[in-house]
Amino acid sequence: MKPRRSGDSEVKIELQMTPMIDIVFQLLVFFILTFKVVAVEGDFNIKMPRITSGGSTAELPQMPLRFRLLTPSDPNAPFCGIRYGDQALATFEDMRNIVVQELKRRGPEAAKDLEVELDPDYDLPYRFIIDAITAVSGYIDPGTGQVVTLVQNIKFAPTRKPAQQ
Repeated sequence: MKPRRSGDSEVKIELQMTPMIDIVFQLLVFFILTFKVVAVEGDFNIKMPRITSGGSTAELPQMPLRFRLLTPSDPNAPFCGIRYGDQALATFEDMRNIVVQELKRRGPEAAKDLEVELDPDYDLPYRFIIDAITAVSGYIDPGTGQVVTLVQNIKFAPTRKPAQQ
């Protein structure tokens, strides 16, 4: 601001607009470049039931298949214990067969919606978890040699630490 004197005794102040506009543009560029796009809060991926052709009843969402993976008593055992509900399974092949039967029961469109939940023991060796994921995610058809995809949605139950003794 530079005071200017006119013919009268009044002091007239003039604002320099050019530096002010420069600063505003610099701030604008700074905020644009540092802006981070985040997902909208509360935007959840919720699967709502579909309305059937009758319009009055709705299709209920399908529950995931829950498999409990138990730690073997011998750490060098080639297999861990598997439970599906109250049923004890002998091999990972039995686990795969349950998934295949459920896909057949639900229909051809069920593969993208079917979800498997694995609930491993806290101290279960990692190799058994990998074997379980492999068993439910797909297999190679021995007749054709093609990969058959079963389930793509695999989730884990919250971990539970063993009871302290």
